[in-house]
Amino acid sequence: MAFTDIDDVRLFHTDDGSGDTTLLLVHGLGSDSCEWVHHIPDLAARYRVIAVDMRGHGHSTASATGNTPRRMAADLALLCAELGVDSCVAIGHSMGGQIVSHLAVEHPSLVRALVTVDPGYGFAGATAAYLPVLVERMREDVIGVSLGNEEWTTTAATPGWLREWHRRRILATPPHVLLQAFEAMFDGPDAMGLRPGSEACLARRACPVLTFWFDPAQAAWEAGLFTDPHSRAVVWEGSGHRLHEERPGEFLIVVTNWLRSLP
Repeated sequence: MAFTDIDDVRLFHTDDGSGDTTLLLVHGLGSDSCEWVHHIPDLAARYRVIAVDMRGHGHSTASATGNTPRRMAADLALLCAELGVDSCVAIGHSMGGQIVSHLAVEHPSLVRALVTVDPGYGFAGATAAYLPVLVERMREDVIGVSLGNEEWTTTAATPGWLREWHRRRILATPPHVLLQAFEAMFDGPDAMGLRPGSEACLARRACPVLTFWFDPAQAAWEAGLFTDPHSRAVVWEGSGHRLHEERPGEFLIVVTNWLRSLP
């Protein structure tokens, strides 16, 4: 079935391919599992691939409260149990990077390895100081601020269709879901999106991690938190926030080669 009831929500998901390794694909805030359409066919030729619309996104339902990355990680653990998945490689973009990291820390036997794509954690300095301000602005105009926040995610090379695709995804996401998730990510001293809250969580990830960043400083910072010798930080300077969508072919090569290198 394409829908599974999990706790208080119904999650839409696809389940393609087969193999000894299961890949769990997790999108970012205000998006849905369609952001993996360029990747699923190639990945499903080698692996079992499960792509999920997180609660409040895409075709999944939303709850009135609790639409946070940590709750979404709990949803994934329950979904994996329903689908008979006892081990997976979790791949998360942006907010999805928080979700899969929570999953790896709280369900270490489930997550064999992680791939994070310009993840929504580890912000410091002026950016970290500004994010709580952005939360306050979102409380007044969730959709307007969310759309405005899209400006930093792209570059001059980002295709127009990709900009429009994500604009429409934001418009389709319930405002309370956008706000609750963003608040949980970046508001408060323990928020995983900000250092040192992120460091406290990431240092507990015991599995191999492959992380992609467009910012070399962020990549170097995360590399310092790796606990497994097979972990690797990749830097694609000049890319936008959605580098896996801008450069899907290269992304697939790097990910599949890394997965083959794991013991």
